[in-house]
Amino acid sequence: MQELEFSLSKEFIELNKLLKILSLVESGGQANSLIADGFVRYNGELDTRKRLKLRKGDVVEFADTLIRIC
Repeated sequence: MQELEFSLSKEFIELNKLLKILSLVESGGQANSLIADGFVRYNGELDTRKRLKLRKGDVVEFADTLIRIC
């Protein structure tokens, strides 16, 4: 599994935007669809909220990639 760290420059980032910024999806629409279909785990739990606010300390798993928010 690939591990990435994403450094926040503000209070939070929305999940769908994070996937797009990291180029793990081709578009925001694709991100929304994959999140809604249950392909994302947030802090170890399945989560389907597209605009989930990620903050420092959160961990996201998507497409064999582990993303740590710092």
